[in-house]
Amino acid sequence: QVHLVESGGGLVQAGGSLRLSCAASGIAFSIYVMGWYRQTPGKERELVATITSGGATSYASSVKGRFTISRDNAKNTVNLRMNSLKPEDTAVYYCYGQTPGLSWGQGRQVTVSS
Repeated sequence: QVHLVESGGGLVQAGGSLRLSCAASGIAFSIYVMGWYRQTPGKERELVATITSGGATSYASSVKGRFTISRDNAKNTVNLRMNSLKPEDTAVYYCYGQTPGLSWGQGRQVTVSS
């Protein structure tokens, strides 16, 4: 059974930084694309960033240059470093794995105050 457990996030003032981590178990972590989505009330879940098994990354235009996704295949973790945070980055952030049927974490709140 796949488990994705997120940690980090929280409350920060605009311009600040936060980090999210996601620990995976129950999957052959290193072979899968991993990533982060975010969602705010009343809106669809938005893709934030992805990273392939080989480390190639992609980002939503809204976060490019501010967020960095990384992975450690030895530790089965994927991280999201968020710099220069803006109030519009406020959302629940979800770790996901592109496993068969997709796998999701439980979500972590990130709140950026103005």
